[in-house]
Amino acid sequence: MATADSAHTPDRSVSAAIRGELALLGREVRSAPDRAARLLDPEFSEIGASGRRWTREALLAALPTFEADDEPAAEVGEMSGRLLAPGWVQLRFTTVRGERRVHRTSLWRLGEDTEGGERWRLYHHQGTPAATG
Repeated sequence: MATADSAHTPDRSVSAAIRGELALLGREVRSAPDRAARLLDPEFSEIGASGRRWTREALLAALPTFEADDEPAAEVGEMSGRLLAPGWVQLRFTTVRGERRVHRTSLWRLGEDTEGGERWRLYHHQGTPAATG
């Protein structure tokens, strides 16, 4: 049985954040705001690649409209992460969809979930358009 300390090693913490990030990028979660809500911190904020600022509520309302069923999913690459402090993980990665390439950074925070356990949730995200080629 893992102790609380061993459950939050840097590798396990980064892996948990990566799993959450990949889930949020998937159509299954993006099309279900209730599932996405479980992965977003109550204090979530985002500065999108468009420059728009998002709150948790605004993102959850708009999430199902972001992708068409016939549109290819974004390709995710160069994902890396590091434990910044206990309970905080930073992820960096790139997404590519067609000709659009975006560098992304996410901050994940460990906190209590509604069932009394702990859950990694996306606290802040920023996307920055990248030059092609």
